[in-house]
Amino acid sequence: MTRPLDEAYFVWLYSQIVSPRLKRPTRTYWSLFRILYTKEVFWVIANDDNRLEDGKDLRQEFLDEKGIRAESSWQELGCSFLEMLIALSRRLAFEADGKPCDWFWELLGNLRLRDQNDRDIMEAARIDDILERVIWRTYDRLGRGGLFPLKRSRRDQRRVELWYQMQAYLLERG
Repeated sequence: MTRPLDEAYFVWLYSQIVSPRLKRPTRTYWSLFRILYTKEVFWVIANDDNRLEDGKDLRQEFLDEKGIRAESSWQELGCSFLEMLIALSRRLAFEADGKPCDWFWELLGNLRLRDQNDRDIMEAARIDDILERVIWRTYDRLGRGGLFPLKRSRRDQRRVELWYQMQAYLLERG
C-alpha cells in the first residue's frame, strides 16, 4: 500500500471502533490495532475466503467515503486481521442486532485482547501468537482460544468455516 493512503485507511479503520480524538493511553488502542492491521489473515477452511473478502470490501467503502481513487493493486492485497474483525463485527450486528463496535470488543474479549490498551499492552510476540492461533486454527475443538468459543458442540470448530462458527456462537449465546 502506498504510505499516505495506507495510513489514512488505518486511521479510518481505527475510527470505526474507537474515537481517534481520545488521547488517554488507557482509552487508546493504536498499538494493538497496528498489530492487527499488519497481520495478514489466510483462509484454511473452504469459504472462509468470503470473510476475508468482507474485510477487503472495507477498502472500497473507505475510498468511496473519502472520494479517493486508488490503484487496483492496493485493493487486491491480503486482508488484515483488523479488517476481518471489523467486517465480522458488522456481520454480527446485522445477524443479531447490536452495534458493530460492541461486537468487535466482544471478539477481542474472546481472544483475551480486549484490555490491551496503549498503556497496558502485552508483548507484540504474545499478541502475534494469539492471532496465529486463530489463523491456523490451533485453538481447542470448542473454539476456545478462537473468535467464537462454545460451551458445547458436536463439531470440531477447527474444521468449521467462520460463518458457521459465528452462527453456532450466536445460537448458543441466545
